[in-house]
Formats: sequence, structure tokens, C-alpha cells
Amino acid sequence: MAFDTLHLEKGMYREAGKSFSQVLEALDPSESYKGTALEGTDAFQRQLKRFGIRVKGAGSDPVEKFFSTFESAVLFPEFVARVVRQGMEEENILPMIAASITTIDSRDYRSIYSVPTEKERSLHNVAEGAAIPSTSVRTRETLVHLQKRGRMLIASYEALRFQKLDLFSVMLHQIGAQIQKSQLADAVNVLVSGDGNKNSAPCYTIGTDPIGGTSGTLSYDALVDFWAQMYPFEMNTMLVNTGTLTDLMKLSEFKNPLTGLNFQGTGRFETPLGAKLLRCDALDERAILAIDRRYALEMVQAGELSVEYDKLIDRQLERAAITAICGFSKIYNDAACMLEV
Repeated sequence: MAFDTLHLEKGMYREAGKSFSQVLEALDPSESYKGTALEGTDAFQRQLKRFGIRVKGAGSDPVEKFFSTFESAVLFPEFVARVVRQGMEEENILPMIAASITTIDSRDYRSIYSVPTEKERSLHNVAEGAAIPSTSVRTRETLVHLQKRGRMLIASYEALRFQKLDLFSVMLHQIGAQIQKSQLADAVNVLVSGDGNKNSAPCYTIGTDPIGGTSGTLSYDALVDFWAQMYPFEMNTMLVNTGTLTDLMKLSEFKNPLTGLNFQGTGRFETPLGAKLLRCDALDERAILAIDRRYALEMVQAGELSVEYDKLIDRQLERAAITAICGFSKIYNDAACMLEV
């Protein structure tokens, strides 16, 4: 079936287990366009081309172009979802701290965990006929608490109909960024306080054994002591507030020329301890959260980003909700540690 003969309807948003884009792809596979001028486009982009809708650039169309026909109006919720999702992905550090991302189709989820003893961590030679040492994997006592985060789009169709899609996209990007910021705060809260299974992160204070130094003063020696507490896990990621980040960058050990060149070239910091330094204002001032990103956190998503497609298709933009349901579970408790300056 050619992309310009597809029949578009609201029901395409209601197919169980499939997003609107997946339904389109099933009806109009992208593989069919290899070697043609439309190679590299997906099914949704081909529908935009079908109705002559330009969504970005100086020549972008007004919002009302989506509503020139009923079928083209069906594309509008997917456009909104895609742009909001782009806003969520920009500057998103969650993939840098989540060891695993799990997608489920319900609001209830119980994760698994393992707390090996020191003896279980050591793999000794097993004599012939002897029992092989075991590691227990159990389900959590408490369900992962999924949070519904979102924003309400409050604008009349009359107010938006003549606005360019390029400008409207800026507003939608901001909605996505706000949702992502809320999800990051949820992730940090779970890493620090636990997920309800009595697994808050071990917390150390500068000037209190085993961390040396003077309370209230950030020093490289204190960071080295903190680094040592994470064994057998690896401190490969550090999350800090903007104020603490500034203090860290003023330490002489952080003024290595290669550190400066990396920051100037990529905008990202690498610490002398080998950890990636991420700015996260969800953390309290004067606190450092160190994690082993391979083992610390599981991100759980209940489906994809949701938009109220009925309202958007029917031009009822007033109070149209855009939401994402997401939760977090700690995997290994000691893979995340806090340092209070």
C-alpha cells in the first residue's frame, strides 16, 4: 500500500501494544522505499510529505495546516508527542545513570535483587562432586512506585492556528524538558533515599571517619577517601549540584590541561578519579552522589509518552494532557553512595 493512499483514523492510536508510529510502519514499511527518494524517512514523515506539512525551518507551516483535512488532523497528536519526546531527550542524563531500562504494560512492577555476601563474591575452585556456590536472586518486597509526570497544554485553537509549527515546537520542547527534569529528580530520590525496600544509599560526611578533611571544606583527599568506600563497585559517575560543581572545578587537581580541553571540546567534565561528572540540580547543595552506573539503578517505564489524542484531533487543545509514567528501582544498594561536604 502506497503512503499516499493510507486511510488515517483515530483508532490507530488505540491499537493495543503499538504506538501510532508502529501502526503506520506496519501499513507502510520503510524497507519498501530503499533506493528511492524517500529512503531514510519513516512512515510518519512520509505522511507529513503526503499532506505537504512542513514542521521546521523558516518555511514551516502554521498549526492549522494539520487541520486542513480530518486525516491530516490525525497526525497532530503524533507530531506533539515526537516534539515533546525530543525535548525530553535533549540534555537527558538518565541513560547515563540507568543500568537497565524496563518497559512494562501496567502500573505494577516488582523488581529483583541480589545481596551477595563476601564469601559469595569469591569464586573458589570447586572439587569434583562438591556443591557449587550459589547466589540468591529474589523479588523485592515492595512494588516499584511509578510516578505519572506531565504537563497540561492550555491554549485555544484560535490562539495557535496561525502560529508557525517551528515556534510551537519550541514550546513543546520545553514541556518535554520539564517532564525529563521531574523524572531525573525521581531517579535521584530513589538513589539517595531508596525505593521503599530499606535501601537508602550509604552516606558519609567529610571530617567524619572514614572520610578525612575538615567538615564543610571540599578537598581532593576527601574525594579519594570517598572513592575508596565504593569498593568492590567502581565510582564511574558523580552527580553534583551546580554550586558543588563549581567548587570541584576550582580544586587544583581538577585543573589538569586535558580536563580543560575535554570540557572545551565536548562540554563534559572528567574527574581525576576517572568518573564522569554530571550536573544535577535535583541534588541538595554541598552533596555528591557517586554511583556505579552499571549496577545502581533500574528505570521502569509504563508504555510510551501519552497525549490526549482525541482532544488534539478535535482541536480541543485546552487542557490537553501530555504525560509519561516512569519509576525507578535500586539494583545493588552499595553501588550508590552519598558524600556530604
